[in-house]
Amino acid sequence: MGNEETSGQEGGRSIGATLAEARRAAGLTVEQLSARSRVRDTLIKAIERDEFSLCGGDFYARGHIRNLAKLVGLDAEAVVHEFDQLHGGVPLPVRAAAVFQAERPLKIRQRRSPNWAMAMAVALAVIVVFGVVRTMGGAGDTPTAEVRSVSAPPASPSTSIVKAPEPEKREASLAGAADGTVVFRVRAERSSRLDVRDAKGRRLFSGTLKAGKTSVWKAKTGVRVTFGDGGAVSLQVNGRNLGAPGRPGQSLKRFYGAATASGR
Repeated sequence: MGNEETSGQEGGRSIGATLAEARRAAGLTVEQLSARSRVRDTLIKAIERDEFSLCGGDFYARGHIRNLAKLVGLDAEAVVHEFDQLHGGVPLPVRAAAVFQAERPLKIRQRRSPNWAMAMAVALAVIVVFGVVRTMGGAGDTPTAEVRSVSAPPASPSTSIVKAPEPEKREASLAGAADGTVVFRVRAERSSRLDVRDAKGRRLFSGTLKAGKTSVWKAKTGVRVTFGDGGAVSLQVNGRNLGAPGRPGQSLKRFYGAATASGR
């Protein structure tokens, strides 16, 4: 198949058209190729239109082209060579040292403030605990135990003010609202691509949900979902467990409304 596609390029067919035709010949949709290659479907469509600007440069475009060509059965090196001929040769690789050198001063400045704030918080906690122990006449080893419990929280300042929801409130939030809000919860048993939109078509999420991860979305009236692998996820709609929406490897679309809490 690779030899046939290479000869097609010599006849005037573009790289994008060659990839698109090979994908269709392999029986793959853009969404299926996206799930296999881990390349966004919008980027695949742009490449098939010979619009390589979204790749972030020729160096990254070559990597995407090589990946897609292999998956659709083309001679990947021949297609990349054709791309190089049309775009001025092999691009120079990005120097990692130059990238990290530019970012290093920013990272140092960003970390100073949280470290000082944490140190001051720990010092204040030590003083308060020591004063309480002295006032109550506690034993000498008591402050040590109390100081360890204070220093245990993570360094992030925001985590100290976040409270976990009570079980009753959490169950209520998953059960939906009286105004027709649909609470859609997905757990990935293995990595799977999802596209989640509200009833009006506005995108809530599009990408790959990693294995073991759980995500929750809320939308008025209902949600429309495209599953890359119907057997890779388990669902819960308004607190009701629906299990897997399809068979392993099955690509399908479903709508989940407020009244039925089931796909159709």
